[in-house]
Amino acid sequence: MTENTTDSKKTGTKQKILKVATSLFCELGYNGASIRKIASQVGIRESAIYNHYKNKEEIFLEVSKEIFSSPFSTEDNDVREMAMKGKAFLNKFVMQYKLLTFDKNNENMFRLLMIELLQNAELREQFMTHFHDKNIKVLSEGFFIMMQNDLIRSQDPMVISYEFLSTLFYIRLQVTLLRFDAKSTNHLSTMFEKHLEFFWESIKI
Repeated sequence: MTENTTDSKKTGTKQKILKVATSLFCELGYNGASIRKIASQVGIRESAIYNHYKNKEEIFLEVSKEIFSSPFSTEDNDVREMAMKGKAFLNKFVMQYKLLTFDKNNENMFRLLMIELLQNAELREQFMTHFHDKNIKVLSEGFFIMMQNDLIRSQDPMVISYEFLSTLFYIRLQVTLLRFDAKSTNHLSTMFEKHLEFFWESIKI
């Protein structure tokens, strides 16, 4: 077996571990999703898991990165190109955020992460790095570019970013809490779009 084939197999197994682990975390919670159960569903020996991850916490933290990631790429060129479109830039961000909010697997993991955040310092650090800091960075860059091109009024781009993101996060949290109690979220289905319209009207020139 060639080195490339071996690397490819390792990558494939690692991705399968993450996929299975995500499903089990959603279904059983952090404590219920044991290494043994993950290995069994992947179809490998329990000891083989440790060829890829040190422990269950490392798997959980890796899965969390996907849930905490920014709705779209944060490459400078991508941000600049999209931000030049003004409202369309924010619309793309909002629509991706909405899709993540109403995605069942993503929602279940988000719920679990909200619980675990209070118990895991590394997860809290990851939340700040991969969700808060990254999203604030891409939004701040976008708003700054809009100001330079006279699309929106000149003000502190960091403050605007906080204002814009905080409402989205609150709607997402509200959806999670309502679904946890098996209550309807229909009245929130258009809140993302309404937030965008209200916010854009308040900052545009």
